[in-house]
Formats: sequence, structure tokens, C-alpha cells
Amino acid sequence: MRPVLLLCCLGLVSASALSQAGATRPPVVAEKIFAAATDAPEGQRLLGGDGPYRANNDLLHYSLDVRVDPVERSIRGTNAIRFRMLADGSRIQLELVPELSIDGVRMGRRALTFEREGATFFVDTPKRMKRGKVYKMTVAYHGMPKEVGRFGGFVFSKDPVGRPWIVTSCEDEGARVWWPNKDQWRDEPQEGIDLHIAVPDGLTAVSNGRLRGSRDLHDGYTRWDWKVTYPINNYDIALNIGTYSHFGDHLGKLSLDYYVLPEDLEKAKVQFAQAKPMLQVYQKYFGEYPFIRDGYKVVQVPYAGMEHQTAVAYGNGFHNSYLHNNHDDWTGVGISPRFDFILIHESGHEWFGNSVTAADPADMWIHEGFTTYMEAVYVEAMYGHADEVKYVNSFKTMVYNKRAILQPRGINQAPDRDQYFKGALLLNTLRNAVNDDAKWFATLHGFAETYKYKTILTEEVIGYFNEHLGGDYTPVFNAYLKYVHIPVLELSFNDGAGTVEYRWKTPEADFNLPVRAGDAAHWTVLHPTTTAWQTTSGTRESFKVDTESAYIGVDEDPDRSSLERPGYTLSCMTSSMGRMDRYRMPQSGRRRQVEEALGTTSWRPIRRARRMRLFEMGCWRLRLGGSTLPEATVWRGSTRLRGW
Repeated sequence: MRPVLLLCCLGLVSASALSQAGATRPPVVAEKIFAAATDAPEGQRLLGGDGPYRANNDLLHYSLDVRVDPVERSIRGTNAIRFRMLADGSRIQLELVPELSIDGVRMGRRALTFEREGATFFVDTPKRMKRGKVYKMTVAYHGMPKEVGRFGGFVFSKDPVGRPWIVTSCEDEGARVWWPNKDQWRDEPQEGIDLHIAVPDGLTAVSNGRLRGSRDLHDGYTRWDWKVTYPINNYDIALNIGTYSHFGDHLGKLSLDYYVLPEDLEKAKVQFAQAKPMLQVYQKYFGEYPFIRDGYKVVQVPYAGMEHQTAVAYGNGFHNSYLHNNHDDWTGVGISPRFDFILIHESGHEWFGNSVTAADPADMWIHEGFTTYMEAVYVEAMYGHADEVKYVNSFKTMVYNKRAILQPRGINQAPDRDQYFKGALLLNTLRNAVNDDAKWFATLHGFAETYKYKTILTEEVIGYFNEHLGGDYTPVFNAYLKYVHIPVLELSFNDGAGTVEYRWKTPEADFNLPVRAGDAAHWTVLHPTTTAWQTTSGTRESFKVDTESAYIGVDEDPDRSSLERPGYTLSCMTSSMGRMDRYRMPQSGRRRQVEEALGTTSWRPIRRARRMRLFEMGCWRLRLGGSTLPEATVWRGSTRLRGW
């Protein structure tokens, strides 16, 4: 969503190397790369950075005990935090929003002092804690959680028939909005979490992991006990409290559990039949379901959905496609209506996001780009390669290309939505560049298995793919992750000689993506560079570029040609395929040439302004400027199609 990061793939240190030294957290490698991050406000850097009072300890386990009151709309509880010191020290950093009160912090029977600073609080011990030793602090708190963010953070609501329905979803805002924790992506509790959730009798509390049982507290409340035995990101830890009905199934040794409102039980049994074949596809291509001890679970919620670990939040109305997009075919190519987008996408996050986790929100494309690409893998496995090509290419219409995907680390800032679709298109482009599906899918499978239960950075993704694909794909990753605009293949035709010159246009100087071009029936693989023009045979009519296998633009007769001769240039691009065509227009007769190029003469003037005319022809718009403007520009609908 914001400024550009410089990738550095030299001297990578993996999370696995750290684990051999007794720590499971990835190294801090960002400080020199992200100088801009130091300009962020102090609160942002406290939440996003790995300051000394975070870096001096390694999370081991949480034990969260909460009581939720839907009448008072309040929460009260404790969190016992067990951690190992990585360096001697007498202070650690934790998080809880200031709207919630801290009643005290204890280590055993000893009360500890603490200091609050915004959403952060620092806990001090009277004696220095020793490197390598394990400690436990218990934080008591209470308050009325405030609804924030896209899905509310912590929401007290009612189900359609008026019963209490209380849910959490806090990926963007952080788990600190409802419970005290070390709210940092790079450090997960390696031994998981125990959850004890007390709710009014008659309600069910569904959370992560496996249900250990429920207990009547004889005060109008029942406590539900859940246990997670794997590492888990803080934002994945969720409460789902309501009048739930349950049904279950198995896929081999994997338990499948579903919690839905009673009125939706029969619909859910039909819709969730998609889960088994989906899980079979994902296990084939990305390895065994990562949390088999804790099981797979889907829980109905009043918002669209979220990838809560082993408790996938589902709110797609038991419909295929994407209900919250208000469209039966949200990708527009006839494939989305065949499956439930929320079920398939959010479940994919069990592999990427929950098992393989970004160490910083700035690298969140590791979650969303890979999981969006998993949808395409699912489509190919279920419906064939031709439909996969259509489905993955539909993502092109959903890329904004307004900001680079990779952003400064250490300031608690995630990319914008391009991390989903542009990230997936990067992976599809790599697959076709490798042109060896056995190697490609073995690399995907190995990547998911190698970094299972680890937090990683983009550098480690690139390093792994370079090693296992057998080439240096760093410039390809850089071109799509570091910069706003996608690479453009420039073509310059010499119609008299029957030749075409070509080269890449991208800020990534070493961009080395091979591209298929020429005769569409018998593609030739070209190896353009960003420097010298190369030449091959071809005419404007016969020379094509395979833009289905790569997310690139194509610019025919770029500026160097149009600038050689006076006149106007019409630029038009078919946005779904990323193709740009340019037509030279002499100042005299320019409208006629535009009409010939686009195959119509039915222009409707829209408005006139000084030295400019705007015409509309069907879905095309043409702006013709005065003599001082070098180009005329075409719109498709309201979208300006010239430029990148």
C-alpha cells in the first residue's frame, strides 16, 4: 500500500537456522533496507517493529481465560504468557488497546509494575530475567471492546432471529483489540494456546484447535475449553459465540467439524460438501493439512470470512461465487459460480498465512498472493487447464497498479489489494516461465513443507524458488513486487523488412523473463532484455504475444517511433489481456485514421473544451488534444487505458 522496498537476497538467514539456536523467530534484516520506516510515528514503530523489549524474548505459550457478557457488552479475563528470554533483561513489551483496562500483571505471586503507552505496555521485573530461562507472566484485564476495522474486531451482534452472536476478526487491527498479548507477526507461541471461554448458558463458544470439553459454572455461565497445539498468529485466535448446531465428518485421519446456525444446518451440509475435494487438491499440491492434530473446522459468522487457524470463519450465505461482491460471477469468466469462493480461499490460508506466515505485515503477499494462486490450482484440478487459464487471467482486471506490493517493514503496514491478484499473477507468470510443471509443483509443495510453522520474509521466498527452480528469478520477483507498473514488452515493426524489434520496459534493469511470441500456433520463446533492442521476423498482422501465460503489457511502436514523426498517437489497451496498441495519427485526418483503427465511424461527441474534444464510441472514448498535446488517449468505460 505505500513506499517501495529494496529486496536483498544475499546473506539470507532462515528461521530454521534460528530454531537450532533455541529461537524460532526470523532475524531482523529490514533496518538497512527500509530507511523510510524510521519516519513513521512512534506508536506505529512500537507496534510494527522488533524493539529491544520484543527481541529479548521468544513466545512459547498462551493460556487465555475470558468471560464474555453480551448484556453489558464486556469482556473480563486473564492471559498467562509463557516465554523464553533470548537475552538478559528486566522488561518486556506487550500490547492491549487503551480502551481496555489492565487490572494487574503478576509473575507467580509477585505483582509487577507496568507502563502504558498507547496500545503498548511495558512490564518490568524487580530482578533481571536470565537468557535461556523460561518465565510466565499473567495479565488480568477487563473492559468493553470497541468495534473497529473491516470486520469489527470484536462485535456484539444478533443472529437473524435475535439471539446473541458475538465474533472476533482482527487481522488488520491486531489481537490487542480484545486481549493482551505480544502482538507481533514474527513471533508466535510455539506451543500454541489454551482457551477457556465462559459464555451465558445456551450459547456455544467455538474457537481454534480441538474442543476439550465444556463445564457448567453454576452461575448462569458455561465454560468452553479449546486447545491449540501448533504455533498460531495472534490475529488467527478467534471467538465465535452463538446458538450453533454442529455436524462433522472425516477425511482420512483429519476431523472435519462445522458449526452453523440451526436454521442453516441443511444448507450447510450441502454447501460444505465442497470441503473434502478442496482439501484433497490442496494436500496433493501443497502437502498434508498442516494442523492435523487440531482438525479442520468451519464456523458461520456474520461477516464475509477470515482464515482463523483451524476455525475458518464463513459468511458467504451458502452460495457459490462471492456473495459480498454482489455478483453471481465475480471474476466474470463463468467459473466462479461453480464453487464457494470463501470456503476455497479462506481454507487455502491454512497453508499460506497460518502455517507459512509472513514475519511482517509488509510481506503479507506471502499470505494473499499464494492463497489466491491456490484458487487457480484448485480450478485446474477440478475443471482442467483451459479453465485455469481463464480464471487466473481474470485477475488482471482486478489489479489497480497504484502502489508497489512491498512496503516498508517495521511500521505495522500491509500492502493494498494488489497483493492478492498481482501476487497470484506473478506466480502464474513464473510457472509459465519455468515451463516445467513437475518442477514447478514440486517447488510449491516443498516450499509449503519447508517453511511450515515458520515466519518468513520475501527474501526467503525468493531464495527458495531460485534454488529449487534452478535459476535466478530475483529480477522477476522484483519487477512485480517492488514497482507499481508491470513490465511492458515494447515492439517496433518494420513492415517493409518484415521484422520486429523488441525489448523490456521496466525499472528492474536485469529483468530476464522469457516470453512466447510470434506465430500463436507455434510460439517462439524470446529472451528480451531491458537494454538492447533485438530483432526477429514478423509483421504487425501476424506477430502475437502470449499474454495469457505472463502478466505483461505489450506496447506496439512505442514513443521512440512516434516522436520521430510529427503527429498524434492513439493509445488503446484491452485491460483484461494487458495489451497496448498504438496508432500514429497525422494531424490532418486523424479522426479518420482512428475510425479505421477501431473499425467504426459511430462517434458521439460528449463535450468540447478549449483545445480538446472528447468523443464516445460504444465503450471507447477518445480525447483529441490541441497541437501542444502529444497524444490522444482512449478510455474504456470510465477507465483511462493509456499509461501504466
